[in-house]
Amino acid sequence: MTTDGRETAVSPFADLSEFLALPRVSSLAISPDGSRLVTVVSEQAADGKTWQGSLWEVDPQGKRPARRLTRAAKTESSPVFATDGSVLFVSSRADQEAKPEDSKAGKSSAALWLLPPTGEARQVYAPKRGVQTVRVARDAGTLLVTTSAHPDTPLGEADEEHQKAREDAGVTAILHEAYPVRYWDHDLGPDQRRLGVAAPMSTEDGRLGDLTDVTSQPDGRIGESTAISPDGRWVVYYREVEVSPGYGPRGSLRLVPATGGEPRTLADQEQHTFEQPVFTPDSSAVICVRYFDSTKEEPPNVALIRVDLATGELTELAPDFPDQPDGPMVSPSGDAVYFFSTHKGHRPVWRLDLASGDITRLTASGHYTDLQVSPDGSALYALRDAIDHPAQPVRLDPTLAEQDPVPLLAPGALDAVPGTLTEIETTVADGRTVRSWLVLPEGASADRPAPLLLWVHGGPMMSWNGWTWRWNPWTAAARGYAVLLPDPALSTGYGQDFIRAGWGAWGAAPFTDLMAITDVAVARPDIDGNRTAAMGGSFGGYMANWIATQTSRFRAIVTHASLWNLDAFTGSTDSSYYWMREMGDPLADPERIAANSPHLRVADIKTPMLVIHGDKDYRVPIGEGLRLYFDLVRHGVDAKFLYFPTENHWVLTPGNARVWYETVFAFLAEHVLDEPWRRPELI
Repeated sequence: MTTDGRETAVSPFADLSEFLALPRVSSLAISPDGSRLVTVVSEQAADGKTWQGSLWEVDPQGKRPARRLTRAAKTESSPVFATDGSVLFVSSRADQEAKPEDSKAGKSSAALWLLPPTGEARQVYAPKRGVQTVRVARDAGTLLVTTSAHPDTPLGEADEEHQKAREDAGVTAILHEAYPVRYWDHDLGPDQRRLGVAAPMSTEDGRLGDLTDVTSQPDGRIGESTAISPDGRWVVYYREVEVSPGYGPRGSLRLVPATGGEPRTLADQEQHTFEQPVFTPDSSAVICVRYFDSTKEEPPNVALIRVDLATGELTELAPDFPDQPDGPMVSPSGDAVYFFSTHKGHRPVWRLDLASGDITRLTASGHYTDLQVSPDGSALYALRDAIDHPAQPVRLDPTLAEQDPVPLLAPGALDAVPGTLTEIETTVADGRTVRSWLVLPEGASADRPAPLLLWVHGGPMMSWNGWTWRWNPWTAAARGYAVLLPDPALSTGYGQDFIRAGWGAWGAAPFTDLMAITDVAVARPDIDGNRTAAMGGSFGGYMANWIATQTSRFRAIVTHASLWNLDAFTGSTDSSYYWMREMGDPLADPERIAANSPHLRVADIKTPMLVIHGDKDYRVPIGEGLRLYFDLVRHGVDAKFLYFPTENHWVLTPGNARVWYETVFAFLAEHVLDEPWRRPELI
């Protein structure tokens, strides 16, 4: 039953405990013979305080139910198959085979484990600083392991002794000699990412042998993008290149023999960053993504690039593709590249024919991730989610256009959501079409119009194109609200001109786009235009703040992890140079920041506001939330501040996620539905 008496179907979205207990599927790996798929299913731990991931096997044919492979008290992640069919994965579970006298036992935060086709999983590599990822050379079976070490010490005993000396001396200080110093929710350093190569791992092997540290002399910060060639001869990795003060680092690709040696630059261009490398099947070239680093005048632009290992020649693939390619994978025969790209509220899988240059959109709808290509090239596998369904594994035909995938049996599938999903759009003053998803609660009609929540996505270069656990619109629909999920200027999936329309002018076209699409929504007879609220997180939180300074049309504003004082934010975020390239130097060129910073307009805010922020948020530091709340209080705005001392940009743990939803819905019920304020029990 909703707050205004309407009947709703019983669903897990009406009960936050049931909603948070739903299984969550992530990651996908395919076996060398194509007969097995493994995924990670996360559920609440027994104490309800954390998420616990386990490995599950999925039938590629979609006939057999999925079966659970692992059970441990600690989460498991990053599965990948070894050439003998064993599954390698990362976990911080306890090593039951460790000897009591082994001084290293239990000290790894995340170790590498091997699960044979039959039998129990065992720990195979446990450096003290932990394992981050592992990759396997498709043909040779050689392993590429990502771990970390102090920049002045080799991997292994020397690094562990150095770390122990710091601990024994009570030293936690970090000396930085390059920027950045933090990333999202953790400090960078004193250790740095390192790449180790090991011989193929098999079921019979005991522990992983010694690693060849191919980055033993770091010449710059190593990024997350790494790959090992199918023949096991080469490693390619992302390396930050220091440019100049005022611009910041850019990313290049480095190539190094898997046996160790002097690395060489594979791809490096001024004002460009190279990421996401994958080798061609014959190990002769790399396909990667190249980003044009933004300027004050131009937003980032993205292209697919082929880099020849022998000549270093760079060739742009699909130069006329209008959107932003992501996550390339090469077909086993080397004749095609598959990739993702946001497109008009979806994230399809695309196929680029390398001979003809033709591009085929393979999927009709949905948001796809974790693409896997069968070894014989006869099928594609991926995780598919959508606004109205969480991630599930699916099978695709590798050439068929605009297809609906074959769903594979796995935990987490939903029978229904509490409402319906539709789309609306409008044409704005400059001729652009602005579209939006609209979630309608069950029973919404002209006789019973639903109150409306405008939700603005983050980014800003993002899109409402898939499922979200953190800002789930169906939890609101289960409480009788309609939810508007628009893609205003700066959103991806509509071409570069759509992004340019809001570039460096966040308070202009993005704001007017949001108001225009809201006007279309409230004009519907099944929407109550007198009961509305605006909400957003990150950039969406910025827009919520900006909306509060520009209009009083909404009864309430919820602003999460939001930008408030753009001058202060530019220097305190973990990625300052990126924002300066768009907004300009606050000291040398303050006009653009002044034109777009909502804190200068706080005196115009009349709408009640709920401010939400996590202290471990380094992308939008806590100072933004503290200053915003103080500014609201000192100007007499009806405001509340929901503060999470241990959470980051997203608020991830189950208990805090529940409190987040409870507080938001209590605040909305007070101001949108005119109900008495009910403070959530646990806060």
